[in-house]
Amino acid sequence: MTIKILALIGSHRNKGNTARIVQMIEARMRGLAARQNTPLEWETLFLGDMEIRPCRGCRVCFDRGEESCPLKDAIPLIRAKMDAVDGLLLASPVYVDDVSGTVKTWIDRLAYLSHRPAMAFKVAYTVATVGGGPTAHTLRTMNGALLTWGYHLVGKKGLKMGALASTEEMFRYEKEAAHVAKDLFRAIFKHHAMQPSFLSLVAFKIQQSVWKREPPESNDYRYWRDKGWLDRNCTFYVPHRANPLKVALARGVGWIVSQFFL
Repeated sequence: MTIKILALIGSHRNKGNTARIVQMIEARMRGLAARQNTPLEWETLFLGDMEIRPCRGCRVCFDRGEESCPLKDAIPLIRAKMDAVDGLLLASPVYVDDVSGTVKTWIDRLAYLSHRPAMAFKVAYTVATVGGGPTAHTLRTMNGALLTWGYHLVGKKGLKMGALASTEEMFRYEKEAAHVAKDLFRAIFKHHAMQPSFLSLVAFKIQQSVWKREPPESNDYRYWRDKGWLDRNCTFYVPHRANPLKVALARGVGWIVSQFFL
């Protein structure tokens, strides 16, 4: 088994705090893989170095499919790399109490995944770095998108690191980096995506109920129909090992939300 990870860094600073914490996580994960005698393929992309044009809100990706997007840039390449790996590490600095503009643009351009989740059976971990303020909202932004895209969310980590941590100060984050690496490695190695969280099960039921009401000729309806996700007995994107009682309760909550709040 080869574990494949894609790290996306939402910063223009290739030697900043966010980049260096990702490097620390990668180093610890390589150590774990070596001890487990498991091949590891890791690729890091700096979103700030890639051409990602702002979404125009034209809805072409929703109505005709993402391949019809009029913007020609790096998004298809990034999506292909996301498809090819087992896990995603998404890291962003905090800008005005939220993700960087680069990360937000990347999320906006992949908004069609909220309609047609393609990342089921993949895991994700989110990291936010900040000088001295809160990271909660930034992590919610990233996790909210990844959840609706179908990812199994392994964990999240917010780090207060100052404007630019010195080399000596970076050693303070060894424990956090090791923790992220361990959780991400174990989630892939142990197939944790087959044990969806209560929130993931609720999100699936909400989406299932919503897309059942779509016109049969719509792109989203066809996607869900062809996946078999509109079948009455389908309870999640992929086969899973969730407790039947948890599944039943989640589907009940999801149905209520879809009927009375959407």
